[in-house]
Formats: sequence, structure tokens, C-alpha cells
Amino acid sequence: MLACLAAPLYASAVAGTGPADNHITDTVEVDGRTVDVVSLEGIPVGPTWHRAYLLGADGNGRDVAVRLLYGVRNSLTIAAVAALVSILLGTAAGVLAGFVRGKTETVVMRGLDVVWSFPVLLAGIAVGTTLALQDARAASKIVTALLIGVVSVPYVARPVRARVIAVRSQPFVEAAVLQGAGTSRIMARELLPNVSFTVVAIFTVLFTNAVVLEAALSFLGAGVRPPDPSLGTMINAGVGTFTVSPHLLLAPCAVLTLTVLAVNLVGDAVRRALDPHAVVTGPQP
Repeated sequence: MLACLAAPLYASAVAGTGPADNHITDTVEVDGRTVDVVSLEGIPVGPTWHRAYLLGADGNGRDVAVRLLYGVRNSLTIAAVAALVSILLGTAAGVLAGFVRGKTETVVMRGLDVVWSFPVLLAGIAVGTTLALQDARAASKIVTALLIGVVSVPYVARPVRARVIAVRSQPFVEAAVLQGAGTSRIMARELLPNVSFTVVAIFTVLFTNAVVLEAALSFLGAGVRPPDPSLGTMINAGVGTFTVSPHLLLAPCAVLTLTVLAVNLVGDAVRRALDPHAVVTGPQP
């Protein structure tokens, strides 16, 4: 996370190039030799393990390390926005369906079933193709985040609804009803605090899934539009050149794996820290 936040600093002070700067005709020092960043055969230089082109260059002479930092930055931003959209919409739908019940619950749950059954990859490809035809590169990140966020709403709403159904019959909720509290006040002051742990636990899972889903959409050309970097687009570009430039595929795959692993580990730590039922281990007095 810190490395991604420092991506502009690394690009300007260390690598000396931006994520979209082409250097096809430039040269670089490798083991005391001057070589072309991109050879006459179109093969980019591999990892130099120095400041310039630390992880090599791509076919356009762009620094892979710089693009990876910006790519993860874009992926994490999209995943965070998508997870927040899912949490906000899913929590509202789950609390409403679990507390009000009746026809309201039926309408909400059938709407969630429709969203649940919708193929997200096909929807992403359709939306991405439309954006590509309209050359709406700037809107691709926002649309991708909203798309991932909306299709993930049922994963939040269902467990939140189940938790609300379990809590709504508790004495403190009945006391609030007897005191004349309105529906909105009960949901905000009595129910939401009791589903907060469930929401936090789900957020970390949604965040991880959003990172992977964004990479999949970008890999299929339906997510972040080039030349903006993304792990998915970089993996897609590296597949066809693996035999001559394996670093173009291995580097983004490794970074994607490490990113998902790191987010999962942090998520597990957060859930353990906030779990009121966690078992305390170690010597007891």
C-alpha cells in the first residue's frame, strides 16, 4: 500500500519515467553494456535490477516496475470503491429486508436474486465494449468500480439480513418499539451497531474479490482502458510474449498474487481483532 502511494515519487526520483512514457529508441546500461530498451526485433530489455527498468521494459519501452506500482494503485482504488458501494447498498437492503419483513422483504430479496444471477463478466464485457466504442477511457475506472460494487451487493445483504432477523427479537429492540421509536431510528441506532462486525468481516472479503475481478475484467479488455496500467491489462499483454519476454507475464502475476495474499492476511487480522467471541490463548492467571 505504501509503495503504491509512493508510485509518483518512485517514477520521478528513481526510475525517471512515467507509467505511459515510451522509450522505444532509448538505450540503457546493463552489466556495463549499452543496450536498446527495445531491440530492432521488438524484444524489450529484461530486468536490469537497477534504478532504470528494475523489472525490465514492455514492448513500448515503458518501465514495468513503474507501471506495476500504478497498476496496483488503480486496482486497489477500484476495489476500495467497489467494496464501499457493496457495503452501503447491501447493508441498507439487508437491514430493511430483515426488520420490515413482509412485502418489502419479498421485493428486496427478489431484486437481489436478479442481481445474483446476472453474469458479471458478460456484463463487464458489454459495458467495456461500449466504453471502448465511445473512447471513454476516463470513465472506465468509475464504471468498473460501480459494476463490481453492484453485483456484489447480495453477498452483503443476505448475511446482514440474517443477522438482523436474529437481533430484531431481542429485548432492547422491543423496548425501542414500545417507546415509540420509528423504523428508521431503530434501524440506525439499534440494528446497525449489531451488524457492524458482520459488515467489517465481509468488507475484507469483498475487497479481495474486487481486486481479482477487476484484474479479470481488465484482462478481457472490459476494465481499465490502456494506456492506463492495470494488473489485468499487463497480464494480457504478457501472455503473447511469454516465450521471448517472460518478465512481462511473471511480474504482474507475482504482484497480483502478493496483493491478494496481503489483503487476505490484513483482513484476517482485522476480523480477529474485532471478533467479540475470539478465544484468548496463552497463560491464564
